[in-house]
Amino acid sequence: MNEVNILVSGATGRTGGAAIDTLLGMGKRVRAFVRSDDERAAALRKRGVEIAVGNFADLDEISAAMQGIRSAYFLHPIAPGIIGAAAYFAQAAKEAGVTAIVNMSQISARRDSKSHAAQDHWISERVFDWSGVATTHLRPTFFAEWLVYPHFAKEIWASRKIQFPFGNGRHAPIAADDQGRVIAHILANPAGHEGKIYTLHGPVEMNHTEIAAEMSKVLGAKIEYAPTSIDDFNQKMEKLYRFHPFLAQHLVEVSRNYQDGIFAGTNDVVERITGTPALSVRAFLEKHREAFV
Repeated sequence: MNEVNILVSGATGRTGGAAIDTLLGMGKRVRAFVRSDDERAAALRKRGVEIAVGNFADLDEISAAMQGIRSAYFLHPIAPGIIGAAAYFAQAAKEAGVTAIVNMSQISARRDSKSHAAQDHWISERVFDWSGVATTHLRPTFFAEWLVYPHFAKEIWASRKIQFPFGNGRHAPIAADDQGRVIAHILANPAGHEGKIYTLHGPVEMNHTEIAAEMSKVLGAKIEYAPTSIDDFNQKMEKLYRFHPFLAQHLVEVSRNYQDGIFAGTNDVVERITGTPALSVRAFLEKHREAFV
């Protein structure tokens, strides 16, 4: 039997979980780096996934998880600490002889970002580049999941309105499952992806009026886009994420970025890397229709 040589952090999350699904389907053996050995880790273990428990703030725990690994996926939540975590992850990978890292960044990552999280992502990209371990950076646009997160889906269904401060900005929503497939394919076959930065988009660029129209067709109810102001959204996010001000600040600033076109664009990266096109908004909503009932 093949030895475990692929490490996936964020294994109980959306992109990490999707990457594991794809890797297992490819016959690969995987080690998951998780924060706690809970029921979600137990479920992965039952599927043949090896479990390594640890924290990004502990170099020794990351180093232990890296032993025998050839390629590794780095995912950090939108929270303070990503730069130190990236440095620990890169150092542990280098010491263990890891030859490829896939780093989940974001499309708004840049040096002069007003979002603390986006700027930290940009610095973290540079940390991986400095490490000398070949790294592929993924910069997704807004996830399609943005539409079905429990709080927002409940609000959309109750009001029959999408109330975001995105103006007339556009993007091509990208599903976490499609991102997971990209992650898995690069981890399994990293040759040719070293040092690349891939923006990840869905197949069709849309504004939120068009997204609302697609939701209306799928859900059988009239959904409208009712754009709000940045100030109103700021107040809403500060209340919703009052215990996570770092996340609230990020969401407000990337809303400004969205209006400025930073999240716009589309491409065929998902299909080129995985052989299968990314989900359309309609296909995604049909798959997740239960989020609105």
